[in-house]
Amino acid sequence: MSTPCGPHAPISPESFANRVDIWRFRTNGAQFVHRDYGAAIDDARSGDLIYCDPPYTFTQSILYGAQKFDLVQLFELIRQAKLKGVFVALSIDGSKKSGDFLCDIRIPNRLLEREVMVDCGRSMLKRFQMDGKTLEEEVVYDRLLLTY
Repeated sequence: MSTPCGPHAPISPESFANRVDIWRFRTNGAQFVHRDYGAAIDDARSGDLIYCDPPYTFTQSILYGAQKFDLVQLFELIRQAKLKGVFVALSIDGSKKSGDFLCDIRIPNRLLEREVMVDCGRSMLKRFQMDGKTLEEEVVYDRLLLTY
């Protein structure tokens, strides 16, 4: 559960408990694994679903150890997973801007079957930077790319 930058109303303990109950129900039977993405993809079997949320290439290359992250390698691992019958969902950059530069990642041809643009609302960073000014022009979309 992300917390926005800047001033925001804190979530009440009751609301948080309700969210936990909802997610417990929705994820019942799911197994979550935190490990190196290469090892996780290598171990995946036909019918498994892998969700990849790599560092944003234009704005997070210095965060979370992302200096070692290799997007080309991830694309190759996704290709191998797809050949094994593993389903992959990849969330990457989307319409987010880095300064005035619109992030646009080139995806290898025929690697992914479809793209869904997910409306993430207003830019949290811009909301923080603009100190309460209007943000109608600052809607952020994430790209959800699917191998199925």
